[in-house]
Formats: sequence, structure tokens, C-alpha cells
Amino acid sequence: MKAMKDREDRQRVTIEGVEPEIDGGRCPIKRVIGEQVVVEADVFGDGHDALAGVLLYRREADPTWSEVALEFLNNDRWQARFVVTELGRYRYTLMAWIDQFTTWYRDLGKRLEAGQDVSIDLLLGATLIKEASARAAGDDAKRLAGWAEALQSDQKKTTDKVALTQDQALPRLMAAYPDREWATTYEKELAVVVDRDKARFSTWYEMFPRSCAAKPGQHGTFKDCEARLPYIAGMGFDVLYFSPIHPIGLTHRKGRNNAPTCEPHDVGSPWGIGGKEGGHKAIHPELGTLADFTRLAAKAEEQGLEIALDIAFQCSPDHPYVKEHPEWFRKRPDGTIQYAENPPKKYQDIYPFEFDNEDWKGLWDELTSILLYWSRQGVRIFRVDNPHTKPFRFWEYLITTVKREYPDVIVLSEAFTRPKVMYKLAKLGFTQSYTYFTWRHTKSDFTQYLTELTHTKVREYFRPNFWPNTPDILIEHLQTGGRPAFMVRLVLAATLSSNYGIYGPAFELGEHLPYEPGSEEYRYSEKYEIKHWEITRPDSLKAFITTVNRIRRENPALQSNAGLRFHPVDNDHLLCYSKQTDDLSNIILLVVNLHRHQKQTGSVELDLHSLGLSPEQPYHLQDLITGECHVWRGARNYVELGLDPCPTHIFRVMRTIHAT
Repeated sequence: MKAMKDREDRQRVTIEGVEPEIDGGRCPIKRVIGEQVVVEADVFGDGHDALAGVLLYRREADPTWSEVALEFLNNDRWQARFVVTELGRYRYTLMAWIDQFTTWYRDLGKRLEAGQDVSIDLLLGATLIKEASARAAGDDAKRLAGWAEALQSDQKKTTDKVALTQDQALPRLMAAYPDREWATTYEKELAVVVDRDKARFSTWYEMFPRSCAAKPGQHGTFKDCEARLPYIAGMGFDVLYFSPIHPIGLTHRKGRNNAPTCEPHDVGSPWGIGGKEGGHKAIHPELGTLADFTRLAAKAEEQGLEIALDIAFQCSPDHPYVKEHPEWFRKRPDGTIQYAENPPKKYQDIYPFEFDNEDWKGLWDELTSILLYWSRQGVRIFRVDNPHTKPFRFWEYLITTVKREYPDVIVLSEAFTRPKVMYKLAKLGFTQSYTYFTWRHTKSDFTQYLTELTHTKVREYFRPNFWPNTPDILIEHLQTGGRPAFMVRLVLAATLSSNYGIYGPAFELGEHLPYEPGSEEYRYSEKYEIKHWEITRPDSLKAFITTVNRIRRENPALQSNAGLRFHPVDNDHLLCYSKQTDDLSNIILLVVNLHRHQKQTGSVELDLHSLGLSPEQPYHLQDLITGECHVWRGARNYVELGLDPCPTHIFRVMRTIHAT
């Protein structure tokens, strides 16, 4: 301990203010393969000596560190970066030290400029170079030793020695063999979770497989779903997300419109999981077999689709867990098991798990085994229902365990809850997260919320996934805004976020009738009955959705949230924003009419500098929806947006064109 204390006392460099660092290093940041980790820190020491330092990084399983030199920014702020190239976890930290050679070299130059005698200084430099030669090897060691000997030689003139120091190979070689004996290493090793590219850019389509039958009134099967694949893939989606595919309980099964009692023909809610046929590792027999599911997943892959499964950790009263592990559930004073409630809502068909039980570890392991089981069947994307109602540490354990074996797994958090809870879940491992987008409507709503998500520390760990509708949520805008409202919400979701999804076919067919006034529940909700969707209806938004998804695929600027910027418009019903790649090779500019019923006009004020545009040169805008072309000049330009045929512009910006 004394030796360690003595070492700390001799360390003259301070490293603090490290970014990115989440919760003091408790939680990792997130990246996908090929992305950079840009690290900054305040690095300073006492006095006027020069400093040097490195950013150290490694894959968590690798014993040795790679390093890249820190570069000075300003005001004691330094920066370095590295690229993550493999799935899994990386570690990074920093090291810095007093750079005696650079200090000497800098001061030698000042003394020479002032015309001072530097003969003693050259001897001091020779000592530093000789010490470095002992740290080097091979030809480098010989070259450094030769420099030191020459600077110490009585046979050489001072002017000749000075000339030797001007060889730029000397400082480069000395930088390769620094004296790190008293270097300061940052006290924390910080973590990066590296996911595959679909964590950053994905397009989801949610569907109830039981509603895919060719004939009305029939229960759909996985084979019926195969016939639906070209329709979904043709719209440009790459994730097909199923509601739970497990057996559904009979006890307290819900009827149509969430009725507390059911008729004999009622199919119940897929989230009432478990019956005599099995639980979370079983498949509803009317959907098919595990072999049928495997075949469907293979057919989906051929269409460019990946199957995502819904994970709802809850049970129907008929689930095998209820009999096999009664200790996993809460008993009321009368001996009955407590069903799920969110007062005044009651879910008599669902038993929540009691995580505060004596066999909590057994429960954790069993629930973790569910994701491991489906991962072994080839599923790599999961949407988790209501994770905020389960312990935080459980999710950290589950996701870490699963990703240790299957690092390509993506887990979407469906947590519409308090902001800090949503962020905590993301920090603990959820790859993507539902958001408040669904309830954001005004210009200020969008600018404030998206600024928080993309321009604060939140961007390091929280990947938003925007949904204009879900089976649980039919917002008032969609109830009353008609076709233009569906178009606007789609464009906002698909372009403000690089990950988005829709619940279909309800969305493309404009399903807008609420259960009752003021409700966000659907009338005749698909959660409680089989629906027969007429997907070939002429009023379907299929063609528009296909266009928007094609635009997303063809424009890299829309495949990330990093380049999002909002631009002022002198009309609160018009929202203007842009996205761009780092090299400005792809710039997308959007103007959206947020008014549900009227045409809107206004003047857009673009930040030309951020877009790489010249105020003196005209620039070309191509509307990627209509194909129309426009020429704008300067920062301020007039826009006019009605509701028909489309209440939005999606422009591709060409930075320079020849004036005509």
C-alpha cells in the first residue's frame, strides 16, 4: 500500500471530465460495428511542462490494450478516438504523463530563437534521448543512441548539434518511446457495448400472426404468414414483429373489447400467456409447430425480413408455472393469486411474477432461459413488454447473460413510463427503447424532445424507436386527422428517428375508431379478436409507406440520428429539420405541415454553414416523394404545404449547382 501511495504522490498529471462516461462509469455506452468512440478529457499538470497521453482500448476478452495518441483541443481539453470492429464489449481508459522530451525540445527552440547559449541544454537533451534508447529496440535503439552520443560529443560544434535536433525524425521517434514511469492512468475502465448495424437502423412492422388467414373468421397460421411476407417486405420493412405466439389461457380469458367475460368463440389476448399446451417456450397450436415457425423465419430471411418476438413476462392462470412454482406469484390474504392491475384497469387473465420471493434467483434464471431458448431457435430480436414493472438488476442480469452467448441479440424496451426509468433501462442493456414520440405533436414538442435525445449525453446509451401507433395506442391525432395525419406521423417517425415501426395493417389502412371518446384503445381491438384485414384496399397507404422506406434505405443521412438539426420557420405549424452524413455527401431536408386541417405557408431559415451551403450560390432541392425539383438561394426561402397529395416535403439537397 505504501508503494502505491508513493507512486500516486509522484504522479503530476490529473485526468478528469472524461466523456463519454455514464453514471461514473457504472453503465456502458452503445455503438454499432464500424462506428467511432470519440473520447475527450481534461488533462493537465502543475507548472508549464508539456504533456502527452494515450487513449487505451481493447475488446473485453483481449488481455492487451491498443492505444492512440491524445490530441490537444483547447483549455486543457484533449481528444482521441477509436473504431469498434466486432460485436460484444470493449473497454477504454486514458493514460497521461509529463513529457520531458517535448518540454526540452520546445524550450530549446525558444532559447535558440532568443540567441541564447544552448550547450548545456543539448547535454540535457542527450540524457533524455539516451534514456529513450534503453526503452527502444533494434534499429530505433541504435538511432536514438547515436543521436545522444552526437549531442554529448566534444568533437562536434554546437551549431552541428543544433542541426541534428532539427531532424523531425527525432521527435517522432522519441514519441514512440516515452517515459511513462510516473504516468497517471484514469482510475476507471469504461465500457462500450457494440451491436450489429440493425441496432442503429431498422424498420419494424408489428403484426398479429393469427390475423393472417386468407378467409374471414379463420385462425391464421405460420403458413398463412408466409403468404403475407412479400406484402410486408415490399413496403420496405426489415423487422417483422409478432405479438406473443404462445398458448393462451382459458381462465378469465377476455372477450371482445376487453370484456371481463368471453364467449366460447373468443380467442383471448395473446398476452394472457400459458395453457395446457405449455408456456413461454411453447407455440399456440393453431399457429403451427416449431418446425413451421423455423420455416417461416427462413422464408422471411429470403425476403430481407427478420422475425422479432414479443417477450411478456407474465402468465395466465393456466400457465404451467402457476402450478410448478406457486412461490413465484403473490398470494392475497384469501389465498388467491393477485392478478395484474393498473387501477382502474384490471387484467384478470394475467398473473404478474412476484420478484420479491425466496426463489428470486430461480425465477431470474428461468426467465433468462426463455430468451436463450428462442435465441437457439434463431431469433435475435425481442420486444419486451412493460420492462419497467420488473427489477432493474434483473434486466441487467438477463441481457448481459443472453448477449454473452448471443452478442447479436437486439432487445427493444416497451416502457412508456417516467423518463429516468426509461433511461435507466437503456443504461442497463436494452438495445432500443420506445419513447414519448407518440404523444409529441407541436413544433416545440419535437424540437425539445429530439434535442434531448440526440444532442445530450442521452445519445450515448439511448436508441429511440418511434411508433406512431401500437395495438394499445391510437392517439387522438390519428382518430380525427384523416389520411394526412397518418402520412405526417409516418414521415416524422421514419425521419426523426433511424429506428421506427408501425402496427399494421391498422396503420396503412387508416384504422382510427376509438373504443370510446377520449380513449386511446381501438374499437374492436385486435388484442382480443381475430381481424381480417383487406390489405388490397385502394385507399391503403401502402404505396406511400413504400416510398418513405425506400427514401430511408437510399439515404445514409436518415440511417443515423447524429446529424439531426432543426431550422427556424416563421409558422408554428411548420416544422423544418435536416439530417446529414458527417462528410455532407448526403443531406436530407424536411418540411412538415403539423396542422391537421389547413394548408400552411412560411419562410424557412436554414443554417447554411451546418449544411455546407454557400450564401452566394444557389442550391438544388429534389423532392424525393413527388420527384419535383426546386432551386433555393440563401438562407431564407418560402414554403407552402397543403394536405393533398402530401403534407410533407422530403428534399435531397445538392450543395452546389451552376446558376442559369
